[in-house]
Amino acid sequence: MQPALAALMAAAAAFAIAAPTAAQLREPTPAFVGQTEAPPPETPSRFRVETITDELASPWALAFLPNGDFLVTERHGAMRTVTPDGDVSGPIEGVPPVKVVAAQSLHDVVLDPGFEQNRLLYFTWFAPPAGEDPREWPPDHFYTEVWTKPLAERRLMDLGTERIGRARLSADNRRLEDVAVLYEGRAERRIAFARDGTMFVTGADAFRFYDTDLDGVERDFTDNTDIRRNFSGRVIRINPDGTLPADNPWLHRATVAGETYAHGFKDPEGAAIHPETGELWVIDHGPQGGDEINIVRPGRDYGWPNVSYGVQYDDRQADGRTNVPVGNGLTSMPGVEEPIYFWVPSIAPSGMAFYTGDLFPEWQGNLFVGAMAGMHLVRLVLDGPNVVAEEQLLADAGMRIREVRTGPDGALYFLGGDSLLRLLPE
Repeated sequence: MQPALAALMAAAAAFAIAAPTAAQLREPTPAFVGQTEAPPPETPSRFRVETITDELASPWALAFLPNGDFLVTERHGAMRTVTPDGDVSGPIEGVPPVKVVAAQSLHDVVLDPGFEQNRLLYFTWFAPPAGEDPREWPPDHFYTEVWTKPLAERRLMDLGTERIGRARLSADNRRLEDVAVLYEGRAERRIAFARDGTMFVTGADAFRFYDTDLDGVERDFTDNTDIRRNFSGRVIRINPDGTLPADNPWLHRATVAGETYAHGFKDPEGAAIHPETGELWVIDHGPQGGDEINIVRPGRDYGWPNVSYGVQYDDRQADGRTNVPVGNGLTSMPGVEEPIYFWVPSIAPSGMAFYTGDLFPEWQGNLFVGAMAGMHLVRLVLDGPNVVAEEQLLADAGMRIREVRTGPDGALYFLGGDSLLRLLPE
């Protein structure tokens, strides 16, 4: 093991944000065999780890530039390039001001499919309110100080705005030029380009804008589905110029935002297009338990905050109760899509990627997921849409893995702690 990687593991263990400490005693019954707790593969993976750099600061997303450099976003609002030799650039100029609070910050960056010709890229971030300087705030500013307020008061709070932007990266990779806001409002996690050229963007549950709170409430939400279509975590679908595709599923309904493609998510922090089917797969970071993988289809309901395999956080219960239900307490109900896979206890999943390289033939078509609280890299072996095996890689490394991507060279790249690393064959 390289010294830099060993140091990373020690640092990550020291600074890791603790996973929920509750026992998570609830053991929900899966809807079908193989929906959770898949067995390990018959043959364990063999690989070696290389550290490209350990000099990043809370990196969030990764893209591959045509010249071989890596483009990385950092949570605090910086975008940088990293050379294959590990040289980290200064902050790229022109990145808009970012407000960092709780899970809100500078997030994804994705290159336009025609980047080599047009130099365009797309990125997501949380913008501060007018007149507020960009800075980092304590989590209570976004959570405790908000969910304790009545709904009417919450809706008067200007905490900031979720945005999707487009810009042109200068030829020397040092500046963002022609920065434009394509969309603002409750979508700022992951971006994925569909095969038809439209853009999917995921956004977290907007608890502050409707009558709920951070991890759901103990009541039924089925009486007004349009509230959930507009304010639960969503996948939106827009064109690369910010306009709405003419075949979006809710354009015919005046009470649902036209960009909404699917709803009922809590915090979808991973998104990837299946290399064979072209369908969008999304990771949803659940409450206490109930992390999910979903295949996202137009107009469908994925349950939150009414149906979940998880429960509310035990440490939020003033009366000492545990395993308090989310919504109506059901794990399944008619009209709600089943996740193809879920985890209880939580692993806190983030980035996800299908392996499409040639260096690991045995990994072809496998799905990889970063686990932050779980501190490992998940490898899922698939048979069509079904998970048939789950393997925990790097489980002894103590790393909060935020992002994972298949590189153009066939290596598997990931962001762990403050480092950019890659997996290569032994």
